[in-house]
Amino acid sequence: MSLIDKHLAPGPDGETIVESIQRLILERICFLDYQPGDQLKEAVIAREFGVSRTPVRDAISRISHLGLVETRNGVGTVVVALSDAEIRQVYEMRLELAMLIGTLSPKQVGEDHIALAQALLQEVQAWGMNVDPRTYVKLNDRLNKLIADLIGNVVLRSFWLQTYYQAASTWHRVSTIVGAEVAKSLLDELSDLCNALEAGDMAAVGYVQRVHIGYGFQRIKTHLLADQRG
Repeated sequence: MSLIDKHLAPGPDGETIVESIQRLILERICFLDYQPGDQLKEAVIAREFGVSRTPVRDAISRISHLGLVETRNGVGTVVVALSDAEIRQVYEMRLELAMLIGTLSPKQVGEDHIALAQALLQEVQAWGMNVDPRTYVKLNDRLNKLIADLIGNVVLRSFWLQTYYQAASTWHRVSTIVGAEVAKSLLDELSDLCNALEAGDMAAVGYVQRVHIGYGFQRIKTHLLADQRG
């Protein structure tokens, strides 16, 4: 299997090569495979994925609009962390977006959605309170893919995914501080989500997301942000 076959297999909704590279780089930023200060070298990434530098450059350009990478003179493109103010704005936006999930062209809940949620719940139950930070971020990533697949409005889905990756860049850090707390919260979220999906209630799915995003935001404010007010 070639590198391009291995890493750039067709993604969700038939995403393009640029979109696949963008998604994979974002996942690495969220998993801290690429940490703040790390340089993203186009030639190295292109060689890894078996593509030219052009789609890599395009993917990195898109990521720069999320505030997770920036180009520095004499250095190149490096990974950066969002400021406290930017993190607050991202979470405030996600709280509003969550309530639109059940109202803007929601998809019909299918048996596959329910099965995926139940499988995630069982996996988290098996981990108990011993979920390591990387596993926690990966489980959240799978959960987000499930939620995104239920969003029928393409514009809403685009904003949802954008703010997801911005928010997810903080999760590894907070889970290293309060691992048992975030594991319990994820367990509760998946339990609530399974109930909503089994009822076929997309409004409830959005409500569950909003409630648990709010809980996560409070943890971020308590443990990561310099100014804990608000």
